Amino acid sequence: MDIAAIRRLFPVTERMVFLNNAAESPLSLPVRRRLDEYLDQAAWSPDTRPPARHPVRPLLARLLGGSSDEYGLVTSTGVGLGLAAAGYAWAPGDNVVVPAGEHWNNTFPWLALHTRGVDVRVVPLGADQRLDPARVAERVDHRTRVVAVAAVNHLTGFRSDLRRLSGIAHDRGALFVVDGVQAAGVAPLNVDDDGIDVLAGAGFKWLLGLHGTGFVYVRKGAWDRIQPVLPGMFAAEDNLHELRWLPSAQRYETGSLAYALFHAWTAGLEMILEMGVPAIHARVLELTSRLIHGLRARGMTVLTPAAHPGERSAIVTFTAATQDANRELQARLGKAGIGISLRGGQCRVSPSFYNTEAEIDRLLAALA
Repeated sequence: MDIAAIRRLFPVTERMVFLNNAAESPLSLPVRRRLDEYLDQAAWSPDTRPPARHPVRPLLARLLGGSSDEYGLVTSTGVGLGLAAAGYAWAPGDNVVVPAGEHWNNTFPWLALHTRGVDVRVVPLGADQRLDPARVAERVDHRTRVVAVAAVNHLTGFRSDLRRLSGIAHDRGALFVVDGVQAAGVAPLNVDDDGIDVLAGAGFKWLLGLHGTGFVYVRKGAWDRIQPVLPGMFAAEDNLHELRWLPSAQRYETGSLAYALFHAWTAGLEMILEMGVPAIHARVLELTSRLIHGLRARGMTVLTPAAHPGERSAIVTFTAATQDANRELQARLGKAGIGISLRGGQCRVSPSFYNTEAEIDRLLAALA
């Protein structure tokens, strides 16, 4: 991986040390060029604008598994998960099992089901912030319809054992639903290998797109269990007398999208496919290992579970003792041109493949 050449594709590297990729990816030049390409054609020759929907789905399938007809295009992770939650035929007394500490997008859609008589069973995390599959299994029973979990926890960076969790769900006939936004493009994630029935994600983080781009994967075998709730002109055949769903996950798509953004997104997806997720994952683990070691050497408390490499991701969370101290630290780093974020009152650092060891060292030096 030629880091110097890659860094030239990300203008942000000329201005600051950006270590907040779990919040959003900085715009790359290939994506910007493809966005400008679409806008130029929209300005000068609208009728010849490139198709924006169809090229995205095959790229997602190559990256995340499944077939292209199992991907629907949506505007965000929350929309994808919300469609799955709202489209299931729930009955009073059904339940959904979800871990504590999930993102709002993998919490609010399930909590909203209380009005339909659905019980939301929350699985507590261990003192080490790990999700124990055995504790999930304890809460799954014959009325569990969905087990929903983040592939990577947005607060701590803990990477769940998706294969084991999907087995727990499927043993009870439940669907396995995954929030993949903090894993797709940066950590191993495959809907077939991991037994995922529904996977939702957004383009603006590790998939190198922009806000307003996203997807929902729905395994073909689950189409009859999750009904479309907002069918638009692209969801069914052109028949105004009878609703005939398209034989694909397009049935979950609603209407027009921000086509310029989806067209631009293809450049980001192609970049990831060219480098390969295994290489990207190995690179961010090198950087986060250096970060974890340096934080501990400086007396910081690392909150991210880091004992098992298979549970690691590109996210490292730490604390400088108190939330006030963390806020002061983030502000001080920002003034020094180093971007991190606060999540849950803790400091979250999330390097990407274009970041360098020197940038990690600069962050560590600024902690003194």
